[in-house]
Amino acid sequence: MSEQQLTLPWWADEVPDAVPSAESVPSPASSPRRGGRAPTPLTPDAGRFMAVPASSVPLVEAESVDSLPVFRHPRAHHEIRLGHALVAFELKRVRRRSIGMVVGVEGLSVRAPRWVGWTEIETALTEKSRWICTKLAEQRTRERQQAEARIEWREGAAVPVLGESVILVLDARHPGARLHDDAQALPGVPRKTLHLGLPQSATAEQIRDAVNAWLQRHALAHFEQRVRHFAAQLGVTVSKLRLSSARTRWGSASVDGSIRLHWRLVHFGPAIVDYVVAHELAHLKEMNHSPRFWGVVRSVLPEYDQAREQLRHAVIPD
Repeated sequence: MSEQQLTLPWWADEVPDAVPSAESVPSPASSPRRGGRAPTPLTPDAGRFMAVPASSVPLVEAESVDSLPVFRHPRAHHEIRLGHALVAFELKRVRRRSIGMVVGVEGLSVRAPRWVGWTEIETALTEKSRWICTKLAEQRTRERQQAEARIEWREGAAVPVLGESVILVLDARHPGARLHDDAQALPGVPRKTLHLGLPQSATAEQIRDAVNAWLQRHALAHFEQRVRHFAAQLGVTVSKLRLSSARTRWGSASVDGSIRLHWRLVHFGPAIVDYVVAHELAHLKEMNHSPRFWGVVRSVLPEYDQAREQLRHAVIPD
């Protein structure tokens, strides 16, 4: 399945792994020219969008421009007001024929031909202001979600496993890792604990490595069961199932019948896992994303759209 950069994909194969959003925007200039009008300082009552070199005008804080939200690239040398946001962006002059824009984890980066003036850059940014602000806001939301999902690798920490919270317990009396299921737990309180054969003095790295090793074994066992289930329904044969840790794909299928599934899917609920499994097995019948392919997925998961949307916004705990 091909990778997309402009937006995070909503199908199963691709992982929302801080992949930057990117779009190349043709320059308004139809022929090479030098210079352009001089940049105008951005003032609190400015009614226009201005690109301003930071070397001549200090970056303006959000509170001084009607408390605008600020999106600031760490290597920003220029800023512009786009709608209801102030965007400080990185600008690089490069050898290319058009103005390119990338929204990544650090913010907005602009690549412009050396001959393009400020007027053309300002126009291009203004024309794409809605896209830029949307992607910057999405990136900020994802950063907040990632921070909330971060795991503290210590005793008592909670790790999501197939949509449920599992509490970590350090128990050096027994080697390895064992999952305990306490059916008598109180409502709203996690009822599963993972006992690790580690001393109370274990480091965060040791705890993380032990948990991840168990998670991969648990993931493989669960994936094997779900692959058998859907393969029988679809009438396909899987020659090999392997775990993956790819940065850009949740799964992949090959014409030889081999399937790869990202082991971190084990963090998500069973419905999401089933969607990814059915998605990849459907590729054994249709190696594309045609209407026929989605028909194959729908034949075993009539409401796959819900799981696909959940996966689109999923955040991997770390």
